[in-house]
Amino acid sequence: MNNYVTLVGSISRSPAVIKFEDGSKVARFLVTTPKVYRKNDGKYSSRLDWHRVYAWGNMASFVENNAEVGKKVAIHGRLVNRTFLDKKGKQRSSTEVELRQIIGL
Repeated sequence: MNNYVTLVGSISRSPAVIKFEDGSKVARFLVTTPKVYRKNDGKYSSRLDWHRVYAWGNMASFVENNAEVGKKVAIHGRLVNRTFLDKKGKQRSSTEVELRQIIGL
């Protein structure tokens, strides 16, 4: 599989689950990963990178029942790039992770 990503971080937002009339569901949540970097003065600092994650079907049910804010996880999936129009009609883009596997750490 060429488009595959693994992230290790913390669940930062409880899953928002949408259930459809046909019985399918999608769960969306955020994972943060820390990044440590060196500033111009030589001192180290850190920041959090935020990643949008979504899961369908059985994986959505698993996330809905087991994901907790603050829990450390490793997630595996594929990157999905989307373009959309915002409320002002401006074109925006977003990259999300389509979840294939999640492991609690």
